[in-house]
Amino acid sequence: MRWVHLTIVVLFIAVIIVFVIQNREVVTMQFLGFGIRAPLALVAAGFYALGAITGGSLFALLRRSIEASRLTRT
Repeated sequence: MRWVHLTIVVLFIAVIIVFVIQNREVVTMQFLGFGIRAPLALVAAGFYALGAITGGSLFALLRRSIEASRLTRT
């Protein structure tokens, strides 16, 4: 099982490297009057990280809420 996990991680890293190489052009992102000029791969990685953080936080909040409701029922 360890080799399967390692293979998936290596493939994911290879896909990320190909994405970064192919998306080096600079793009401008604007939101509520703020603007940023950065390579597309960097912008995508930033939004991916923000999504992972907020998704993980929401999942943890829901899990704690469910566990607390189970404790109060018993």
